[in-house]
Amino acid sequence: MPVKIRLSRHGRKKNPYYHIVVADSRAPRDGRYIERIGSYNPLTNPATIELNFDRALDWLQKGAQPTDTCRAILSYKGVLYKNHLLIGVKKGAITMEQAEAKFDTWLKEKEGKIKAKIDLVENSNAKRKNERLEAEAKVREARAQAVAKKRAAEAEKEAKKSSENSAQDAVEANADTEAGSSEE
Repeated sequence: MPVKIRLSRHGRKKNPYYHIVVADSRAPRDGRYIERIGSYNPLTNPATIELNFDRALDWLQKGAQPTDTCRAILSYKGVLYKNHLLIGVKKGAITMEQAEAKFDTWLKEKEGKIKAKIDLVENSNAKRKNERLEAEAKVREARAQAVAKKRAAEAEKEAKKSSENSAQDAVEANADTEAGSSEE
């Protein structure tokens, strides 16, 4: 029975997440599987990968063949590298202590790279947020200036109107007083 390590799709439309499963290669993609060894969420940045390292390594040693995507995931998590080192130990090329030391240094470097990526993503998100806030502040300021100009123009019109009305009222009052004095 040919065994594959592959992804089984779950989630809803346009919002996928995957289970990393060991399955018979003849079984349907989302169908029956032998064992679930992890999960993968590609929508987060960086992608979230949870993997049972020991079980994945055990299945690789038993001869399970990963699909291309699963091979990339296993490589990212270091399962393929650990398998490679263990094959070297079996052949007598290196000792178990050397293999463990090499894997530990690789793991530390990988964790550093992952932390750097997470920091980069957080910094770029914060930078984009600050840029959006600055752009919004500029737009808000421009709108406030436009409203102030509009109100100033309306106030000026009202002042002209009121001065014209007061001048007209003064003319009418003078005309009334002249008319009143001519009647007498």
